Amino acid sequence: MILNDDGAYSSLPRSELSALFSENQGPGPIHVSGWVRTRRSSKKLSFLQIYDGTTAATIQVVADASLPEYADHVEVLTTGCAVSIWGELVDSPGSGQRFEIQAKHVRCIGPAPASDYPLQKKEMSYEYLREIAHLRPRTALFSSLFRLRSLVSHEIHQFFRKQGFSYVHTPLLTTTDGEGAGESFGVTAFDLEKLPKDGQGRVDFTKDFFGQKSMLCVTGQLEAELLMFGLGKVYTFGPTFRAENSNTSRHLAEFWMIEPEMAFWNLNQAIDLGCDLIRHLVHAVLNEGQQDLGIIVGRNEVDPRPWLEMSLAQPFVRVSYTEAVKILLASGRSFEYPVAWGEDLKSEHERFLCEDHFKAPTVVYNYPRSLKAFYMYVNEDEKTVAACDFLVPGIGEVIGGSQREHRLDRLEEQMALKGIPQEVFHWYLDSRRFGSVEHSGFGMGLDRLMCWMTGMANIRDVIPFPRVPGYCFG
Repeated sequence: MILNDDGAYSSLPRSELSALFSENQGPGPIHVSGWVRTRRSSKKLSFLQIYDGTTAATIQVVADASLPEYADHVEVLTTGCAVSIWGELVDSPGSGQRFEIQAKHVRCIGPAPASDYPLQKKEMSYEYLREIAHLRPRTALFSSLFRLRSLVSHEIHQFFRKQGFSYVHTPLLTTTDGEGAGESFGVTAFDLEKLPKDGQGRVDFTKDFFGQKSMLCVTGQLEAELLMFGLGKVYTFGPTFRAENSNTSRHLAEFWMIEPEMAFWNLNQAIDLGCDLIRHLVHAVLNEGQQDLGIIVGRNEVDPRPWLEMSLAQPFVRVSYTEAVKILLASGRSFEYPVAWGEDLKSEHERFLCEDHFKAPTVVYNYPRSLKAFYMYVNEDEKTVAACDFLVPGIGEVIGGSQREHRLDRLEEQMALKGIPQEVFHWYLDSRRFGSVEHSGFGMGLDRLMCWMTGMANIRDVIPFPRVPGYCFG
């Protein structure tokens, strides 16, 4: 529907709000397109708050009732409708905004009937917005969240490029469970109503698409190690999958991982890299993402900025698992989960260490051998492996890594202890047979990192389309 679209203004190129607010643009003719976030109207004027998604900022458009056809069409300018505006950019007389647009021509190019539109001006719960995940990016909060996610993703690539890493693509389809956890999603081309069976009555996967049982990857690490032997320093950045039937605020079935692998590096060097990576991303969020972060903080009870500033101002504390257990036992704190050497640290233990005891981001290293994966380097004490977890306030673990076991005999021993058949991993063992070297790596979960950086309590709210038990929308 058109209020008026003729005249000289219609030939103006469209301006994006991000450029409008970042450049030294002065008053003059302007053309913008976007969506109506709010509208206030009187008999003489309408005040439209417009956003275009390129920035957290909105711009106010003042539409006078004297505009042609205004009275007939003003009611279509409802929350959510798409508009094109031609007019004059002027200095705003109101506080809190630099510019406003005095409209000359207003076109509604995509109506959003108020009676049907699920997003309204009133505050909506996160639970409700998850039910309409296809629409929630249109809210100020979620558009800011996903712009920050984009910024962090871009900065991850920038960081590794500057460090001389090669970006590698590892497969999403695999025939091995890299973590040995047995929580993988199976993949098949079979008609599930007509599954072929072998002589023992089991599904005959030799007749499936790949000729064997296959699944979605839980990690790209093992394949990244193979590429590392040819490229030296590599990293993956992509989706991974875990069929863990968990409905907590910390778990997703599909999540994004950053996994670097470095030849000739020991555990301490990998820890240094992880600290530098976190600081690099925090610096970008606090400096380039401050407007979006401010929108997010304004909605939440938790302000993560003191945590982020802490990670820049203070060195990461490094403490062995054994010493961490002693600290927890001596704390006098009554934890929900018991503390004992040989037991995994829970989120409450991790947060106590970094929030209450050290009051700084913390790296715990040298975990019991029994707790960690088969590929981790066995220390001289034979009881621990050269593994590490990065703990941050508000969340707990955001990075898990290790020095990889590069000794063929020790790797085979670890696999035997954990009941992992060597024939399945013959290709991985080959990397230790031919030219094996000391090497290290880690995995950082983007989604959990975003929870820490934004103060969001539920991991389902920092990924555009969450996949969790019972829910796979879109």
